[in-house]
Amino acid sequence: MNIHDITSFFGMGATPDAGGSPWLQLIPFVLVIGIFYFIILLPMRNKQKKVAEFLENLKVGDKIVTTGGIYGQVTRLGGDSVQLQIADKVRIDISKNAVGGLQGQPQVQDAEAAPAKD
Repeated sequence: MNIHDITSFFGMGATPDAGGSPWLQLIPFVLVIGIFYFIILLPMRNKQKKVAEFLENLKVGDKIVTTGGIYGQVTRLGGDSVQLQIADKVRIDISKNAVGGLQGQPQVQDAEAAPAKD
């Protein structure tokens, strides 16, 4: 057995320049990034768009529930805040981002996970 036989055995017969095209080696990485985009990023972006649209369409008089579980009626809308009336003569200011959804409906954050009702 000579040295050439040993190196070819451990090298599995591959020559150093037989790696293929560098563009061909990038295909698995591009596929992983594409799958990541379509499975994770695109649905997340759609969900954020739906939440932003819901918050923009809030109006005085809407009955909402917060993400913390507080039920109330919108009495005033500010830039980033909402004033809720939670009882007679009891009003609180909350962040607009704390609004979970309308009362009696699934929360905006859980709207995609809920099964459609026919």
